[in-house]
Amino acid sequence: GARSSHDGKTVRPDRYRGLTAFASLSMAVSESDRFAGACYKAANWSHVGQTKGRGKLGPAGKQSVPIKDIWLYPLDRRFRAHLTR
Repeated sequence: GARSSHDGKTVRPDRYRGLTAFASLSMAVSESDRFAGACYKAANWSHVGQTKGRGKLGPAGKQSVPIKDIWLYPLDRRFRAHLTR
């Protein structure tokens, strides 16, 4: 079985011992042409921009996939401090 460390509050596998990084933001993308993003707006997500529509395997510098809106939601109220460390 997997060994784990225990600090009284959480149980983490040993491979994570010593790591202090954790998710402080959640990101979602939605196709701009198909969805208005109303559910993200209603749930207080922040619209931070759009993708360029360049797929990994598409032609260089040209749109090859749909443009998507990028939405962020903070999971921790100190997310700015976590991101600037």
